[in-house]
Amino acid sequence: MESAGDTNKETLFSYEDNDDTRYSRASHVTKVSMLLNFLLTTFKFAAGILGNSSAMIADAAHSLSDFITDIAVIVGLKIAKKPRDSTHNYGHGKIETLAAAFIGLVLIAAAFGIFWGGLQKVITFYQGESLPEPSKIALAAAAISIVLKEWLYRYTIECGRELKSDAVIANAWDHRSDALSSVGTMLGIGGAIFLGGKWVVLDPLAAIVLSFFIFKVAFDVSYKNLNELLEASLDSETYRNIERVLDSTEGVLGFHELKTRKIGNAMAADVHIEVDRDLNIVDAHEISTQIENRLKEVCGSNGHFSIHVEPCPDSKYYDKNTSRTNNRTRL
Repeated sequence: MESAGDTNKETLFSYEDNDDTRYSRASHVTKVSMLLNFLLTTFKFAAGILGNSSAMIADAAHSLSDFITDIAVIVGLKIAKKPRDSTHNYGHGKIETLAAAFIGLVLIAAAFGIFWGGLQKVITFYQGESLPEPSKIALAAAAISIVLKEWLYRYTIECGRELKSDAVIANAWDHRSDALSSVGTMLGIGGAIFLGGKWVVLDPLAAIVLSFFIFKVAFDVSYKNLNELLEASLDSETYRNIERVLDSTEGVLGFHELKTRKIGNAMAADVHIEVDRDLNIVDAHEISTQIENRLKEVCGSNGHFSIHVEPCPDSKYYDKNTSRTNNRTRL
């Protein structure tokens, strides 16, 4: 019987083997998001202005930033889809990472803008000036936004994880942050409406609180993808899996200079392996090919692997073979 994990693995590799299908699906998901964000932005701005709600206007600004990042993701995916050429030997996958980093930076700017706008209104209120009480149209807009943005998050995150697209995953978290911001907006507007009087300050206070949620998500997205642009190593679990492949491959007596990184959605690894110095070049090449094929099972079939073969030093060769002989004797 086929397990769910096996099904997911087959689906993953089918997308990796067909970049056109992968980018087409990612682009479709983002276009759905872009259309919904455009409608939500328009609706929220209208509700915020008509409903006298600074929290809803701030929420609308967040949705506008979502719309802008959707455009960035689509452009990034279109460029990342281009095949390798003479000036980009590893393809254009880094554009996808750059788009995801851009989303994080836009979110940081949106969080700061929402924080500053809410803070100014709170200061104005405590200086004795009155704030307009928001109306129920703003409350309704917040409730609608929560439902739609949470659905959009679930839809986008599922596709992003299936396609292993950092840009789509980052965009999904952007939707989740918008849903959370709308929760804060709804609480602030609801408190201002139903409690009235001095509690009207809950509306801009809600805008300030939600800005911190947005900033946290934005920081995580920016850090991860900027780190990848700076050639950060793969995660520790994948790194250990690569080491296991090297240790368990017959004919490999040692390895060093293992370096890893990500190129868009593809993983890359460079390593020097040590083999018996008496092997002929054909046998040494066969070991290298076997490692590459096994690494593709771990890292994906679109990975980039560079394996440099070196003769093993005599002392190391005898030590390893003695160890293997002793292990067989114990068994």
